[in-house]
Amino acid sequence: MEAKQSSIGSESAASSDNASNSLGSATGVERQAEPDGRSPEDIESAGAQKAAPYMQNRELSWLTFNERVLDQGADETVPLLERLNFISIFWSNLQEFFMVRVGSLTDLSLVKKQIIDSKSGMIPSEQLDAIYARCHELYPIQERTFEQVRHLLAEHGVNHLRPEDLTEEQRAFLAEHVRKNVMPFLSPQIINARHPFPHLENGALYVVVRLNEEESAKKSKGVEKPAKTDKAKNLGAEGVTLGLVPMPRQCDRVIALPGSGMQFILLEHAIEMVAAEIFSMYTVKHTNVICVTRNADLDATEGTDESDEDYREHMKRILKKRARLAPVRLESERPLSSTVGKLLLKRLNLKPHQVYSTTVPLDMSYTFGLPGRLPEKKRAPLTNVPFSPQWPACLDHNRPVIDQVLEKEVLLSYPYESMDPFVQLLREAASDPSVISIKITLYRLASQSHLAEALIAAAENGKEVTALFELRARFDESNNIEWSQRFEEAGCNVIYGFRDFKVHSKICCITRQTERGLQHITQLGTGNYNEKTAKLYTDLSFITTDETFGRDATEFFRNMGLENTSDNYDILWVAPLQIKPMIIAGIDHEIERARAGEPCGLYFKTNSVTDKDVIEKIVEASQAGVPVTLFVRGISCIVPRLEGFTDNVRVISIVGRLLEHSRIYGFGPRENMKLYLSSADLMTRNMDKRIEIAWPILDDELRDQIVGYLDLCMRDTAKLRELMPDKSYTPLGAFAEESDDGVTELFESQEFLIRRAQQRRLEAAEEEASRDAARRRAAQLMAANEAAEDTLAVSSTEPEVAALDAAAAAEAAALAAARAAEAARVSVQSAASPATQSPKAPRAQNASQPATHPALEADEIEPPRTGTIPASAPEQTLAKHPAPGAKSRKPSLLVRLLAKFVR
Repeated sequence: MEAKQSSIGSESAASSDNASNSLGSATGVERQAEPDGRSPEDIESAGAQKAAPYMQNRELSWLTFNERVLDQGADETVPLLERLNFISIFWSNLQEFFMVRVGSLTDLSLVKKQIIDSKSGMIPSEQLDAIYARCHELYPIQERTFEQVRHLLAEHGVNHLRPEDLTEEQRAFLAEHVRKNVMPFLSPQIINARHPFPHLENGALYVVVRLNEEESAKKSKGVEKPAKTDKAKNLGAEGVTLGLVPMPRQCDRVIALPGSGMQFILLEHAIEMVAAEIFSMYTVKHTNVICVTRNADLDATEGTDESDEDYREHMKRILKKRARLAPVRLESERPLSSTVGKLLLKRLNLKPHQVYSTTVPLDMSYTFGLPGRLPEKKRAPLTNVPFSPQWPACLDHNRPVIDQVLEKEVLLSYPYESMDPFVQLLREAASDPSVISIKITLYRLASQSHLAEALIAAAENGKEVTALFELRARFDESNNIEWSQRFEEAGCNVIYGFRDFKVHSKICCITRQTERGLQHITQLGTGNYNEKTAKLYTDLSFITTDETFGRDATEFFRNMGLENTSDNYDILWVAPLQIKPMIIAGIDHEIERARAGEPCGLYFKTNSVTDKDVIEKIVEASQAGVPVTLFVRGISCIVPRLEGFTDNVRVISIVGRLLEHSRIYGFGPRENMKLYLSSADLMTRNMDKRIEIAWPILDDELRDQIVGYLDLCMRDTAKLRELMPDKSYTPLGAFAEESDDGVTELFESQEFLIRRAQQRRLEAAEEEASRDAARRRAAQLMAANEAAEDTLAVSSTEPEVAALDAAAAAEAAALAAARAAEAARVSVQSAASPATQSPKAPRAQNASQPATHPALEADEIEPPRTGTIPASAPEQTLAKHPAPGAKSRKPSLLVRLLAKFVR
């Protein structure tokens, strides 16, 4: 199929603006070097002369984490549309990073008194220089990865087209579509002395059009007394060099085009193609697409003491202010020409090294909607096998959740297990006459939340519902404001976080009035009460009726209402007063054990490690001989395996289909490790500047469940990577081993845990069906027995015949019940059959091809044992079906009595 180029030249073409001297080319890093020509490593080392060698800058560590996200876009074992989504996640992560971290450092760089980073010894301006330089290295990697995935998707019939790729038929279709569905919503602007430079919204896309003011002037001078209407129609204003077209919000970003398979073009490129028509009174020289990123780091407490303004109204005003903060980055799809570049940089007060040019779309959010545009047959090989969190096997779906949590402590593992049991617990509490009150902290709620609706229903039913809203949850402020208003309207008692501390804890306390007095059901979580993220983030949710937890939960909410940072708790660790001191005390204890020659160890699973006090204590433990394992998804400011400092420290990371989010602290060797769960990462902001909670796991069964989960993660050979002394990470698959036939088999812990949750739910459903069948069989036998007795009473002259009839009826009932049980088992197994598909192909096989592995049987779901990463205690063997020919079950007592009676 022959494609023709667009009639409008791109900015990369030669022009009188000297486009060859363009700004911000992502592929020309040397043109975008720092003002003094230093690399990120040079900048870091220059400022880190006084810094400890075992620590690194948190911002550069985060950028390395985001590169690991981008690596998933290049991983051939990941389906193609999922790879595209990882590129999109890299884009959104980087955008938020510039808005928050770069914005904050920009503010600090303007302060006269220089603030030095305690871990790297760098001042804010040095950190900014290193960040901008490192990003100029990452943009070309993103570009290569995107183009690779784009071409592979085209081979599968998913064609992302650009203007030069279109056929004549597609051009005609697109022109008609834009004329009818896009042009009515466009608001083009020109820039000259009478039309000042407009405010460019944060993160919004604009088509910037370079106009030829000389040609426009010639048109004006060459026309002799034109009619007034003609002048308004054909002539533009003088001194115009630039036009801007904002993206209309009313239009779909993805425009489907005619052709085989799925063919589409993005809205911004369609608008570029009609720029000459939009600015018909000017001569269009070339176009480009730009995006401005602004500082979004605001102090939400600023001005709260000087005003009696309602806190919710104050937060609304803060959010409006955020939209107009200073720019920190400018992106363009093609290198900016000299004229356009100088104008934009001057208006936005940016430097050339803050400009990035890339062929990757500047807004990648469209990728998550692409699978829905494909038919199931084409979508399946390009996406992950769909997965829904399972109802936990430890809870009976047919019994009230309240009754079950009164019997035992419950630990839910999201997203392998569903949040539904906790939501159901709140629904039951809302209508339970014995429930007096429900108290909960809310940090990030889903926009559509069944959990929130259950709390509102409880308030409407007369329960005392107290909801502590943290309105400062970044980028969720508006959603939390709306929910807090709804809660108040429903009669809930709404309180807010502390002035100086964000409340990041996840705790809920349900109080019941029983015959024995007050009873508390306490729930504690490592993640938010958000049904949406609970399907994507790995988190743990603990539910108990222990009196000590209940007393501490009650005390916690009392302190929250009084804005009191207390440490008066019996079993909970509550930051900012307790978590860091208790962690350091726990590490000190392991140091003492190491020096005494006793078994010892430390294990921390967290999103980030940045706190200097904790890092230095971990280094001390390593020097004492304590083995330390840090399972860190994101930032690691500690550098492991450095001789004399962190010889015994190992830092690992898993970035995969699910976001590792749970926080786990472990003290001691694996066999008797003391485990704590927490809402707090090992970050200064969490332990010193937030209200966080950590709590112990005292039940041996739940402890073994957590340790088994950690063991599985440690045996991952597909996604697990290790931080090296040079601050780089091992490549994907570095811990995999080749089989005898030369194939490298990969074990992916997240996929295994997904299948195991499905398998356990299947087994629980089979057990439930078997119990139901047994109950039905017993009822039928009882009915047969009663019928036999009635028959014997009526037909005393024929006792033997009556007894035979009764026995036959009982036997038939038993047979029918057995068939019903078998049918239930087969039905449940077939309903869950998609869960038993093979998780991943070997790395040697291209994941874009359909999987050819047969479905796994129930007794085959076991993790592999590898020699590269030491395997720990084996997992409990999953239940297996009885082998054919196994010994049959002994007849029931009733059947044997009837048989004896017949004899």
